[in-house]
Amino acid sequence: MKMQESPEDYLEAILVLSRELGNVRSIDVANHLGYSKPSISVAMKRLRENGYVTLDDHGNLMLTGSGLSIALKIYERHLVLSQFLISIGVDEEVAKKDACRMEHVISDESFEKIKQLPR
Repeated sequence: MKMQESPEDYLEAILVLSRELGNVRSIDVANHLGYSKPSISVAMKRLRENGYVTLDDHGNLMLTGSGLSIALKIYERHLVLSQFLISIGVDEEVAKKDACRMEHVISDESFEKIKQLPR
């Protein structure tokens, strides 16, 4: 399933935050991405309805199998693209911002070729 950029960003944020914090709540995602709490609440509801995220009794967000699969794919792209850009001389902060945009639009073929470059 092809997702839009924002849902992928939300899933990636939940993955990153779960590794940092353990338990992730909607407010953590809002703070991490710099979005409003109401925007995140609407997005999390959609992600739950589409089967990418579940919510436990304590309000903690958890990725489902399909949500985790997407999050891992986007996170890998982010890491590889950031490192690639840094390796060719792009400032680290610029590289991270650019990678965040590129990770959503790069083809699988181009991404695989970048992954094959010597590091």
